[in-house]
Amino acid sequence: MQIYTGAGKGKTTAALGLAFRAAGHGYKTKVIQFMKGQIKYGELQAAKKLGPLITIVQCGRPDFVDKKHPAKIDIALAQKALKLAQKELEKNSVDLLILDEICCALDFKLVKLEQVKQLIAAKPAAMELILTGRCAPKSLCAAADLVTEMREVKHYWQKGVGGRRGIEF
Repeated sequence: MQIYTGAGKGKTTAALGLAFRAAGHGYKTKVIQFMKGQIKYGELQAAKKLGPLITIVQCGRPDFVDKKHPAKIDIALAQKALKLAQKELEKNSVDLLILDEICCALDFKLVKLEQVKQLIAAKPAAMELILTGRCAPKSLCAAADLVTEMREVKHYWQKGVGGRRGIEF
């Protein structure tokens, strides 16, 4: 199990890079994106071009989730993502399962830590499980085989530069 966490940019990008590398060897990856429902993300188009090797399922609205007061729909979509992940683990038909932004979903209280631990316990031995998102709990990091923390040193958003096509989305 791998975790990409931290306040810096690049967590999803690192996980998708791993999926791209795996596809080069004929391995199949399923990406379940928590809290994401933006159809403009470039990775969605890239995954379509790679056909059955990389599949991405979004379980979120295009809007941001209010951390202090998440909407019922946000909780329901995160729970849907958990159920999809559980089905993927049971089917055991992919080599990599990426649960993108699941750590954020934990931090926003859309899913419970015990639910995520149950997913981890159900992971088939040969499947690589990748969790991404800010604020990964210490207990998950302790259980992981690899943890990378992205640390923001400098970001152009601080100068007012917005998201750019092909770079942020």
